[in-house]
Amino acid sequence: MDIKKQKRLVAAGWRVGKVADFLDLTVADQVFIEIKLALADAVRARRAKLGLTQADLGRRMHSSQSRVAKLEAADRSVSIDLLVHALVSLGVTRKQLARALATSAA
Repeated sequence: MDIKKQKRLVAAGWRVGKVADFLDLTVADQVFIEIKLALADAVRARRAKLGLTQADLGRRMHSSQSRVAKLEAADRSVSIDLLVHALVSLGVTRKQLARALATSAA
């Protein structure tokens, strides 16, 4: 949010803060979410790079297209284990996995 808009909101009586503060997330919660989002982004990017559909990836994982859609959206029901499984199914190496996690730190 730009500074001018933030100042206008504060002057109007609004409280401006961060999502993590609003949701009362711990540092561990924030890191967990960042990792999950990074893995989901890596799955989506790798699948697209390989020219696969969600249904194609679902078949590789012995799962469904709808599950892959949830996986790529980092849905609450998707575990980090499943995200890693998807990446391995897409041929990602440990080094590439580590790189995806390392670049997720904001």
